Amino acid sequence: MVLYAECEDDFLEDYAGIAEKVIEKAVEMHGGLSAYSVSLYIVDDETIRETNRDTRAMDRVTDVLSFPNLDLHEGDLTVIADMDLADICDPETGDISLGEIMICKSRVYEQAEEYGHSPLREYAFLVTHSILHLLGYDHMEDDERARMEDKQREILNELGITRENRK
Repeated sequence: MVLYAECEDDFLEDYAGIAEKVIEKAVEMHGGLSAYSVSLYIVDDETIRETNRDTRAMDRVTDVLSFPNLDLHEGDLTVIADMDLADICDPETGDISLGEIMICKSRVYEQAEEYGHSPLREYAFLVTHSILHLLGYDHMEDDERARMEDKQREILNELGITRENRK
């Protein structure tokens, strides 16, 4: 389940269901979970700049930020069995909270233009990139980056969302 916590206009109407499909596919490809949630925020430049500054000491606009709630390694969901559910579950729903994703709306459009594909594809890519961070992937080392990029392509290809999508 994806919980949209913030969005000021019709952005989500234009891309309804994409985040849910991407997140569901990513979790499914890593063994699945029966009840989980991801909070997704679609924000403006100033909000993501302030958050980037406050959390990463980088005072600039970025495209996406990820805030994992679990300490996973490259999608290994088996470790959840050893975690204290009170620490990782939403007390109201019982869902395992994977974390939060913050996407800068203006960067979706700018990067789609820059890379020559649709805003839908860029949005799907940013959600994919971020859910992989929530699942414990990183790209600090070359081998990590290669595995993460392979998994991003695999998820998007499974969903038929390619760079050729220009809608």
